[in-house]
Amino acid sequence: MTYCVALRLTEGLVFLADTRTNAGVDRIATFCKMKVIEHPGERVIVLMTAGNLAITQGVMNRLQEEIELDGEAWTLRTVPDLYRAARLVGAALRTVYAADGAALAAHEISFEASIAIGGQIQGERMRLFQVYAAGNFIEATDDTPFFQLGEHKYGKPILDRVVTKDTTIDEAIKLALISMDSTLRSNLSVGLPLDLVIYRNDELQVGLRRRIDSDDPGFRAIRERWGSALRDAFKSLPQPDWK
Repeated sequence: MTYCVALRLTEGLVFLADTRTNAGVDRIATFCKMKVIEHPGERVIVLMTAGNLAITQGVMNRLQEEIELDGEAWTLRTVPDLYRAARLVGAALRTVYAADGAALAAHEISFEASIAIGGQIQGERMRLFQVYAAGNFIEATDDTPFFQLGEHKYGKPILDRVVTKDTTIDEAIKLALISMDSTLRSNLSVGLPLDLVIYRNDELQVGLRRRIDSDDPGFRAIRERWGSALRDAFKSLPQPDWK
């Protein structure tokens, strides 16, 4: 499994993904689930993937080639806007399904894949989409400014309680790391290291790209302080008077 979280805020975008894949307890490996396409001053596009690794790798490989939309051929490096970039991802998913869907079904393997794609292309606003296995997609809004892929349930409560469109980038980094830490603690199919990318609105270049492992002092401090704060908050709760 996997866990990825993407936040679209007024200040910019935050992307965080784990790197663990597994096909059973004795078949665990590390794969990067994030791809960054950057042409400074012109475009930044970030993709994160979850689901069957063979499917998502097939989609990423298909996206290296031109895909036809509305009679024109595009790649993520040439597409003129993020909406059509999301459509390209959807088209790539449908192509892979057309090639492999029947064979997977014959082996009783479901076609599981989801992809987050966000960024900014010169001349348009910053955007974030989540693309489903069928190739359809939704866009993040001010009311729902974040998407989660994969094993989302453990890391969702903190996001639901705190994230708004006006959350700062610095706050969002902490929130994403806390959300990830909650998932790491509760699900063995999600694991370190982590990939973090920060994009600030209208800069048209990646602001930060970092690989985070268990020895990272910033992540370790957040894990320890968050755990301590939760224990302190629990101890301070009043006891219900039900006698």
